[in-house]
Amino acid sequence: MKMIYLLLAAACISGCASGYDSVDAQEFATALKNPDVQIIDVRTPQEFSEGHIPDAVNIDLESEDFFEQMDCLDKEKPVAVYCRGGRRSKIAAERFVGKGFEVTELDGGIVTWEGEIEK
Repeated sequence: MKMIYLLLAAACISGCASGYDSVDAQEFATALKNPDVQIIDVRTPQEFSEGHIPDAVNIDLESEDFFEQMDCLDKEKPVAVYCRGGRRSKIAAERFVGKGFEVTELDGGIVTWEGEIEK
């Protein structure tokens, strides 16, 4: 019986640990329909200029002022974050959650995105 409780606890911890929703492109598109969502592209400015999701704001995860730029966002509004392949956006999502934001992250990055791209 103890083993069952341990397994349930471990499942809850692993499922709840991130503090953000990591979703596929279809669910991400649904999240973007919220008029209050702040869409954040954490790629480099060069990557951003090559094409990004419409209305996205570029806050380069590797920039020295990443946290300062993050602090300019409204914590009362949800954040939708993405990068190229998903690694950087997961790091950024954890940082946003640490600052008190509600976060949805595009699992697999913009390479999985099937919606409109703005250049």
